[in-house]
Amino acid sequence: MKESFRLFFGLSVFYFLVAIIYWQLGGEILGITALTLSGGLAGLIGFYLWYSIKHQGGILPEDNVEGEIADSAGDLGFYSPHSWWPLPVALSMMACGLGLIVGWWMTLIGVGALLISVVGFVTEYEKPEVSAH
Repeated sequence: MKESFRLFFGLSVFYFLVAIIYWQLGGEILGITALTLSGGLAGLIGFYLWYSIKHQGGILPEDNVEGEIADSAGDLGFYSPHSWWPLPVALSMMACGLGLIVGWWMTLIGVGALLISVVGFVTEYEKPEVSAH
């Protein structure tokens, strides 16, 4: 895995070089755009892999021959098992999308409902401080 970021950086350079050559040979704009975006995406993945390796001390769990699967397990976060808030968020988003077809008034209603439901979803486990007076 140490070489993975080098592979993607190499792909990025390759795509950019091919895009320049394709542009000089008179290629159409769609192909030039596709090759340039492919180079950017490969560079983005290469940067992420390099950054991850650098911040893990240079040795990934995948590089350890004696490593276990659990060595690479990280924090997965907290997911509420009994939350109803994803349902209003999804319905509000559906109203926003449907409003683009039906009319702007429905989009405004959907955006309002989306703001309320996202705030409810984010602050679901926020409890106010109870003062012990």
